[in-house]
Amino acid sequence: MNQFENELKNGKFVCSECINCNKLVWPPSDFCNVCFSKVKWRQVSKNGTLIEFAKKDNVIFCIAEFENAIRIMGELETGIKIPSIGQDLNLVQCNYDDKEKFFFRLK
Repeated sequence: MNQFENELKNGKFVCSECINCNKLVWPPSDFCNVCFSKVKWRQVSKNGTLIEFAKKDNVIFCIAEFENAIRIMGELETGIKIPSIGQDLNLVQCNYDDKEKFFFRLK
């Protein structure tokens, strides 16, 4: 299990960031995918943007973007709001149980 998966198991959404060129490395890795330098691990902002969504049965799935660089897929809780592309959302929960799981809520 890698650092990313371990942190998800603890409910923390982290990413690697290059020590040399300051680029966010996605998907997360122990080395920069641009300059191959070492990375540091840090918490990702929980504020994101809705990029795409689809509904199946009563569940809305979406792609959310964080820090203008990281796109992840997860389940969207909208309450009574109707989602629209570009809308702000928050990461409210993440975990790892044989695969990554992310849950978002519209702002």
